[in-house]
Amino acid sequence: MGTSLRRYMFLQILVGQSRYHQELLSRIRFYLRRLWGDPSEDLKRKPKYLVTFTVGLEQKNNINAAVKKFSEDFQIMLFHYDGRTSEWDQFEWSQRAIHVSARKQTKWWYAKRFLHPDVVAAYDYIFIWDEDLGVEHFNAQRYIELVKKHGLEISQPGLEPNNGLTWQMTKRRGDREVHKDTEEKPGWCSDPHLPPCAAFVEIMAPVFSREAWRCVWHMIQNDLVHGWGLDFALRRCVDGESDNGKAPWKGVRDRCKNEWALFQDRLANADKAYFSQIEH
Repeated sequence: MGTSLRRYMFLQILVGQSRYHQELLSRIRFYLRRLWGDPSEDLKRKPKYLVTFTVGLEQKNNINAAVKKFSEDFQIMLFHYDGRTSEWDQFEWSQRAIHVSARKQTKWWYAKRFLHPDVVAAYDYIFIWDEDLGVEHFNAQRYIELVKKHGLEISQPGLEPNNGLTWQMTKRRGDREVHKDTEEKPGWCSDPHLPPCAAFVEIMAPVFSREAWRCVWHMIQNDLVHGWGLDFALRRCVDGESDNGKAPWKGVRDRCKNEWALFQDRLANADKAYFSQIEH
């Protein structure tokens, strides 16, 4: 009886700790804070989106041009693989950016360690971009509008057709706002409904919704830092078409809540059966 009671109490403690931790996790954010005053008055404006670049100082001018494409609604975060951070202070925006430095690491190494889904949950969309992208024709606000309009959970901007594309899916099309499938070179697609002919976003410039990133973050392997093959697996984190007007991720969330209720009911019934048995 003593051992069983301790196990039951341990279960109660774990449930309590889970709720306790969730309450604290909900307050973890990347927002830069003052060292004085009322915490509720720290932020004049809360960014809606997170943009990360994995950078070396040699690409500072390209990154500067890219950052200028994003308004104050976008929090900028730089992952420095060369360990050089102070040199970026020549740019005014760098004072508001978040800087993380670890030498000779890849963006997926950083993403796994510093972009935990609970920490970035305040942002509607998370951009995880390379440092050498050409952004001359990119409009960040318009891009967000299109992503929301078409309900894109994982996406990327279209690339200029003359820039040496690897995949036809990533090529910008002038006749439509978005596309979700394409025709590839003969023999490149084993199934027209699978990557790289459909459900494909290249890892150079992906943009994730909050819900999709929670799935992708768990998919990223801690020791596989280059991300090769990840773009062929991203489709696993996106459901199909909406059902009865409800977004797929909402259906998944509803299912999770229902399963949690069933799980609690089953535990309660098991407890009743157990205590009923030992009483007799």
